[in-house]
Amino acid sequence: MSVLTYTENWDGKFKKSTYELLSYANEIAKKAGTELIALTIGEVDNEELKSLGNYGASKVLVVKNEKLNDFIAKSYSSAISQVAQAQDAKFVIFANNVSGRALAARTSVKLDGGFVPGVMQLPSSIEPFVVRKKAYSGKAFADFELNSDIKVLSLNQNSFKIIEDAKEIAIEEASVEIKDTDLGAKPQSVEKASGKLLITEAETLVSAGRGLKGPENWGMVEEMAEILGGTTCCSRPVADLEWRPHEEHVGQTGKVVAPNLYIAIGISGAIQHLAGVNSSKVMVAINTDEEAPFFEAADYGIIGDAFKVVPKLNEALKKFKAG
Repeated sequence: MSVLTYTENWDGKFKKSTYELLSYANEIAKKAGTELIALTIGEVDNEELKSLGNYGASKVLVVKNEKLNDFIAKSYSSAISQVAQAQDAKFVIFANNVSGRALAARTSVKLDGGFVPGVMQLPSSIEPFVVRKKAYSGKAFADFELNSDIKVLSLNQNSFKIIEDAKEIAIEEASVEIKDTDLGAKPQSVEKASGKLLITEAETLVSAGRGLKGPENWGMVEEMAEILGGTTCCSRPVADLEWRPHEEHVGQTGKVVAPNLYIAIGISGAIQHLAGVNSSKVMVAINTDEEAPFFEAADYGIIGDAFKVVPKLNEALKKFKAG
């Protein structure tokens, strides 16, 4: 028996979310009295692989197969399920990001396992297995009991602390068989988001909506993000209007995020937007409409004109940072 985590790498590098995932899976392995195995697909240098041992993994399996050069959920889930069966994994854990959500559901079907997406804390018990997640777009919590032999979970980002638990790690290659029927549609091109910081990895996000009235007014938003060491994002209407690039769109229909600080400027707070950002540790709303739904979800709110409030905040933040 083992706990298996799919540790996604980006051009051969692991990110903070990977170590959070391992820390979570390691605690489950301890509760279950078994070992934690990490699985990654593609070329990763040995030093990067060894870093996974700092967070509880006793073994890392590397899958290298030319049929897996492109990310295709169908073929990747086939590879992951084969490794899970070979390692007698009773728990298979993914990050609840774009790729993780696509892989976890498919893997659970292939393994005939129970699946809970978007878990937010450790299971309250292993036998029976009971774990909690948010429900109704974050308005409630639900406890799920899995009675299947294999349990598949995806962990919400920034919902578990990173815990170092250094172990000597064994690095091995794992072979899988990828059939032509597993390949599906092949991507013709991949456009990668560029910038200083990816939205899904940022600790601080400064977001804005149609209240900014046009793309020419984004300078103060970018300035605030820079002062706070974060990055910018936006609501769906802003991306649809092409004021900002679509990779900055956050919400239920965009990127689901969970930063430590989320500042919403001129965003009313439609349920679809809130569903994608309500896992943020602290939320701040700035809006002229005191009836805006975002104020009900926010930890702090400023009722005022963003064109007056944001520049003053920026100046105050600069003075604070300057000491």
